[in-house]
Amino acid sequence: MEWLVLGLFCGGLILCLLLDWSILYALLVGLLLFLLYGRRKGFGWKALLGMALAGVKTVKNILITFLLIGVLTALWRAAGTIPVIVCYAAKLIRPGVFLLMTFLLNAAVSVLTGTSFGTAATMGVICATMGGVMGVPVVLTGGAVLSGVFFGDRCSPVSTSALLVAELTKTSIFDNIKRMVRTALVPFLVSCAVYALLGRLAPHGEGTLDLGALFSREFDLSLWAAIPAAVILILSLLRVNVKLAMGASILSAVPLCLWLQGCSPLSLLQVALVGFAAADAQVAAMLDGGGVVSMLRVGAIVCLSSSYSVLFQKTGLLDQVKGAIGRLAHRTGPFFATLVTSALAGMVACNQSLTILLVHQLCRELRDDPSDTAIDLEDTAVVVAPLVPWSIAGAVPLSAVGAPGISVLLACYLYLLPIWRLVKRK
Repeated sequence: MEWLVLGLFCGGLILCLLLDWSILYALLVGLLLFLLYGRRKGFGWKALLGMALAGVKTVKNILITFLLIGVLTALWRAAGTIPVIVCYAAKLIRPGVFLLMTFLLNAAVSVLTGTSFGTAATMGVICATMGGVMGVPVVLTGGAVLSGVFFGDRCSPVSTSALLVAELTKTSIFDNIKRMVRTALVPFLVSCAVYALLGRLAPHGEGTLDLGALFSREFDLSLWAAIPAAVILILSLLRVNVKLAMGASILSAVPLCLWLQGCSPLSLLQVALVGFAAADAQVAAMLDGGGVVSMLRVGAIVCLSSSYSVLFQKTGLLDQVKGAIGRLAHRTGPFFATLVTSALAGMVACNQSLTILLVHQLCRELRDDPSDTAIDLEDTAVVVAPLVPWSIAGAVPLSAVGAPGISVLLACYLYLLPIWRLVKRK
């Protein structure tokens, strides 16, 4: 019975993928399947719904954080924070080091914003545009962008995936980031060397793109606009609660929007709710987005996915699967078992959030220390999900920059990280 229920759930996910339907439909069907399974096991409807609600309550803090992230990313656009950072960073790009700088700039912006999709839609698009002007093959640019956007998505203090892992494992995000930096150092340096070498070998011209002239149509590019980014970086280094740090950054962006960029209070409220929309079409293609509305979908995915956790635990639906994973971990070690589980979960879940939730549900008992579980999740589920060709985790960023799916083969940071952990055997 258990394998039939899980098979039907996987079939629903695959069907939604093939028909290009929202994954939310599959998650809703999954919830219904798991409730029916619980009913078959003898639980009452009231008890089952209580289990689902209890699962959602476990991620209530991250749902609040999602709303703050939506407001933050919108106001950073409206205040000119992202345009100013991008303009100054883009001056560092030269044809011979284009791929290396693409990786580093996307990594930097993703650390600032904590979002792989948002970074791909801003700095990723800009790098792809510049690469086209320089004649760099887009397949190479796509790989460098994908590596870069998930560098920060993994270890930014405002990353939804990092916050989700910290919430699930009940660990400190700042302690997790310290460990993430240590495990990522060698893969990061090797990735830099790979992109530096590819950049020298790849064909390219000498074209350039004047981003200052482009963004100045819409923004005052004063360095004052960088204040919100500086605020969150400083407060994060001081280990201030991430919600307070984001709140302070949002407050610092408000006067910049009103007085530096000339937004009205009413338009600023609209931006916070539905996202930034530039008047200039070229600027809009690179910067539009953010807002509370932009986080509703990922919030719904996390809500539905988290509703499964207590249902799985109380009804024993995953006990056989967990038993198989436990036996694998006994033979090969906890990290390898978590990596295999992440690959399979990523193929089934088709998105990063559900992959993280499933892997945590299946592998959380492999380690005695929750901090070890957290770093295992960060070094497997978080970076493996975008390597699955049909997962939206990698497909959306590549689509944003116009790169083919084969670019995942050149996203070397994403597979060097788990390989390095396997080599270290820790």
